[in-house]
Amino acid sequence: MTTYMAKPDEVDKNWYVVDAKDKTLGRMASRIATVLRGKHKPEYTPHVDTGDFVIVVNADKIKLTGNKWDQKVHYKHSRYPGGLKTMTYGELKEKNPEEIVRHAVKGMVPTNTLGEKMMKKLKIYAGPDHPHQAQQPEKLEV
Repeated sequence: MTTYMAKPDEVDKNWYVVDAKDKTLGRMASRIATVLRGKHKPEYTPHVDTGDFVIVVNADKIKLTGNKWDQKVHYKHSRYPGGLKTMTYGELKEKNPEEIVRHAVKGMVPTNTLGEKMMKKLKIYAGPDHPHQAQQPEKLEV
């Protein structure tokens, strides 16, 4: 008996929508990373992108516990000497709330070209609307 290995052209990709309103960031990000990797499917194969597309709406209404809005710091570097920029998550929420979710999920997917493919399947929007109605996304409970 041989182990089943999925092939890239055999994988069916579904679309899911997640409402981030009043959801805790880490718990939601781990569930999204699981769906992006395809670990929720029985035909999961580690070296093949078997995951689904995920749409996150209401990213500006996400919840962080404790004083993380004021104490947790987001770092960004331009790769030039002295190019480190720091910003608290409260400031980042006002400027670019999608980056908070993207940064959390990116830390939970592989750091290779397969992980880059998975991150391209993640669509994040600050408001309640998204332009992917034609794909008929299903609601994903987190």
